[in-house]
Amino acid sequence: MQALVLAGGRGTRLAPFTTSFPKPLVPVGDRPILHHLIDGLRAAGCRDIVLSVNYLASLIEAYFGDGSAFGVTIRYAREKEPLGTAGPIAVAPGLEETFLVLNGDTLSDIDYQRLYTEHVRSGEIATLVSYRRDVPITLGVIVEDEQGHLADYREKPVLSYEVSTGVYAMSSRVREFIGQNERLDMPDLMLRLLGKGSPPRIYRHEGTWLDVGRVEDYEAAQRQWQETHP
Repeated sequence: MQALVLAGGRGTRLAPFTTSFPKPLVPVGDRPILHHLIDGLRAAGCRDIVLSVNYLASLIEAYFGDGSAFGVTIRYAREKEPLGTAGPIAVAPGLEETFLVLNGDTLSDIDYQRLYTEHVRSGEIATLVSYRRDVPITLGVIVEDEQGHLADYREKPVLSYEVSTGVYAMSSRVREFIGQNERLDMPDLMLRLLGKGSPPRIYRHEGTWLDVGRVEDYEAAQRQWQETHP
């Protein structure tokens, strides 16, 4: 099993922490976010990892090296210019017929081996891992009828959405939909596949998932670490 990990972003949502070092090296507990992610991939049987790097790439390369200290093989796709979250797929070296793609700032208990196996069996071009996220609205939400009168009043409702986790399984055929050195983000690639008649398959995850690039989730990750490592 092989994975492409997107580790080139600037991490602006975690500023000022990411002013002097890249987001994937922001610590959770006793090690960086990306260290946790690579540990999870290795535990799932993934030994071949490509890191797509750009912002402060030298620090990431210095920390992880060739991956031997982490029980994996790590190669690097170095972006001359930022390519977004999907563009690196077209230029990453040595991608196999099937591979995982992960944002470098996610922490989860997704079963990567099951995801990989189910994607291969499906024969689809792409599988998107989704997660149910509750979003509290801290205001009173009103609903207006067609005559301009109040139809409903909902005080601080909680809305539930199915969101992307930033984790995918893909076939190498996906490269046919990405231009060489094209700056492209993953939502645009997913919609491009949909528009071309190859809609991504949805894999719903019901365990733990945190987008550590968000301050709220980063703080939650720190709390979880402290609770499990007193």
